[in-house]
Amino acid sequence: MFFSWLEERRRRRILETAFPERWNGFLSANLAHFAYLDSEEQRHLRELVQVFVAEKYWEGCGGFELDDEVRVTIAGQACLLLLGLDHGLYRNVETILVYPSAVLPKRAVEPMFAAPVIVDPVVPVIGEAHHRGPIILAWDAVERGGRHPDGHNVVYHEFAHKIDMADGAVDGVPPVATREEYDRWVEVCTREYESLRARFEAGLSTVLDPYAGTNVGEFFAVATEYFFDKPRALEEAHAELYAVLQSFYRQDPAARERLRR
Repeated sequence: MFFSWLEERRRRRILETAFPERWNGFLSANLAHFAYLDSEEQRHLRELVQVFVAEKYWEGCGGFELDDEVRVTIAGQACLLLLGLDHGLYRNVETILVYPSAVLPKRAVEPMFAAPVIVDPVVPVIGEAHHRGPIILAWDAVERGGRHPDGHNVVYHEFAHKIDMADGAVDGVPPVATREEYDRWVEVCTREYESLRARFEAGLSTVLDPYAGTNVGEFFAVATEYFFDKPRALEEAHAELYAVLQSFYRQDPAARERLRR
């Protein structure tokens, strides 16, 4: 209780400073969905962004120089997911490492009877979310995904993983409020996941990117990308999946788009 009080006190002090006007420009330019939010949602997002930028440790990597545009853009996209949720879902996000573009991060491999060795992965990555570690992002992918919503947004994807991890298990089930919601989530998402894999293996087209069929954790992350980026397409093709995502995130991006367009 004491630490919660200190946290709230610190956040109130952060919010005593006016939201910089330049930051509004960054959100408008690099978060296409910002224009679809109503005035109250925009106000709330600004507050989340202000606290997020202040509380997290940021580091530019690979020669990349961080500035306010980078921090605010990443914070804005990440906090869009939290508009209807508890800010505490990102307590497991302490460090954000930003590279200029896709990176080949070195990984330690521990043979049974030898010292750890470092090997390179085969495929470059634009983002990673480590269970007890940092989030890694490529700035060019962050900027592109925020400005041109197409169902591929590295920030939504990696922060959805962190939301999944918030309850300690990487199982594709975020920390839902009730047992009934949990059972409904598992029922719908298991069916949708298995259907996606079956369609992909049969060579049939899918609304969701086939990467969602990698495992249940990736299914949740990809579904989150489409929920915010392509909500009407997701709602039309996968109504039950859209409904459980809507119930969890407490947002209705499809209704926002219909209202604003």
